[in-house]
Amino acid sequence: MATSEIYEKAFDEDVQNDATNRCPECDGRVVTNVTETVCEECGLVLEDERIDHGPEWRSFSDDEQNRARTGAPLTAARHDRGLSTEIGRGTDANGNDLSRRKRRQLGRLRREQSRGRFQSKAERNLAHGLSEVRRISSALDLGETIRDQACRLFRSAQNEDLFRGQSIEAMAAASVHGACRCNGLSRTFDNVVEPARVEQARVRTAYQTLNTELGLPAQPVRPSGFIPQLASELDIPDRIRNRARQLAEQAESAGAVSGVNPTGFAAACLYKAGCDAGRLMVQSDVARAANVSTVTIRTHRDTLNELGV
Repeated sequence: MATSEIYEKAFDEDVQNDATNRCPECDGRVVTNVTETVCEECGLVLEDERIDHGPEWRSFSDDEQNRARTGAPLTAARHDRGLSTEIGRGTDANGNDLSRRKRRQLGRLRREQSRGRFQSKAERNLAHGLSEVRRISSALDLGETIRDQACRLFRSAQNEDLFRGQSIEAMAAASVHGACRCNGLSRTFDNVVEPARVEQARVRTAYQTLNTELGLPAQPVRPSGFIPQLASELDIPDRIRNRARQLAEQAESAGAVSGVNPTGFAAACLYKAGCDAGRLMVQSDVARAANVSTVTIRTHRDTLNELGV
């Protein structure tokens, strides 16, 4: 076989004859290769840069359930959804040390990348606010799901132009508190404000703005959710902890916890359960762990006694 025939055969493997369509200009034969659809008679290009309608994933074991994709997944915790590129330091992809000249070059590239990272002031504020949300979530030991919900809430607040008169730090703390309230987590307002870099009054105002403008589906915080945290801090055994949870759940079913401080009521349940079990507990220690006064402990204890639980 001649060399020209071999090349012709190799090229023809990428060409498909389209017998159903004819050229609209000369009614000639239309062929399709990997890039375009063209008429063999007059050379008219009918289609260029064809769209690949196949799946974006690959399966290396011929199993549709084993779908492999390249790149990291999108995340709501970054202002660019995690699509930005980061320039490494010191070593290459194989772990080999870079030369001094290459490190200086990468330093200059890293500086230029940081300068052109943000396209607008709003994008810069978004990056700063999301970093605050991540920091507060990490300080509160929140999961990635709650953290991402808080980031999306902060992004929604910026899209709705709710930052007027509000600081970025206050809105970030309010977003974390709103995410906790929407999921019914046992995190009080004081717990969220403690790691925040802003005053409590400003965080409360920002949360009220979020709750009013966005209509957050906030769930009431139950005292039973604070029992494990207080019991661990006071080193209370499991049997007293379980009894205190039962007292809190019975009080919640009776509607006696409406409008009360959940941490104070949980501390009163622990105090009553400990006293009923014969464990000597000091009211001042329990009140200090719950950040309430001893009067609050006694008041909620009397409420539990009136319920007969």
